[in-house]
Amino acid sequence: MLQAVAHEQMSTEEWRTRVDLAAAFRLVALYGWDDLIFTHLSARVPGPEHHFLINPYQLMFEEITASSLVKIDVEGQPVGETPYMVNAAGFTIHSAIHMAREDAQAVVHLHTPFGQAVSAMSEGLLPMTQTAMATRHDLAFHEYEGIATDLAERERLVADLGSKNAMLLRNHGTLTVGASIPAAFVRMYFLERACQAQVHMLSAGRENLHNPPQGVAEKVAEQTSGGGMRKLSEALAWPALLRKLDRIDPSFRN
Repeated sequence: MLQAVAHEQMSTEEWRTRVDLAAAFRLVALYGWDDLIFTHLSARVPGPEHHFLINPYQLMFEEITASSLVKIDVEGQPVGETPYMVNAAGFTIHSAIHMAREDAQAVVHLHTPFGQAVSAMSEGLLPMTQTAMATRHDLAFHEYEGIATDLAERERLVADLGSKNAMLLRNHGTLTVGASIPAAFVRMYFLERACQAQVHMLSAGRENLHNPPQGVAEKVAEQTSGGGMRKLSEALAWPALLRKLDRIDPSFRN
């Protein structure tokens, strides 16, 4: 593997962010959500510069480590020396959100078959499962404009996302943001599970589905709104996920 940036060259806060983001990449690979090297995750580096970390384009997600992540500025230029390159579409999507949303510390974007399938359905995510009901009220939509290399798309992407924390990129995939890496990852976990369940249940035919009682979707939306997702993610789910990765392969921490 190419030599990456040294741990000693950065602050404790940046290294901690790198470790968590590298863990998120490994988890994406573990759950089978990766798409060779063609999707991307990012996280803002603590500090006033608005730098953010993104994956090196050459590496599979299962290879990514804390030190191999690329730090770039809002113009897409590497901050410091790096042997790696960055996906242009990844820069377009992630820079748009990091620049517009101060609360978006992390952004996760995937191209899974289930996410793409639901993104191509005219009705989008249906409120038919508990996971979908917990996700749908915070879900935005962005129309497909081709591979996201046109920087002019950033304005429309941000406008469509608004204040929501999840998005279906039509005919393309899924996206989540979070006030932390754990929050963005766990939010994506629920969105992807909801999409997977929808594809499976529609195989039975729409006429054979059981509709939840009236008002239940609104009740679940209320129950899952607010800061609960972040607390659940950071305090409970993320430590468990890190323990899982450490048992499998702790090299993401390098």
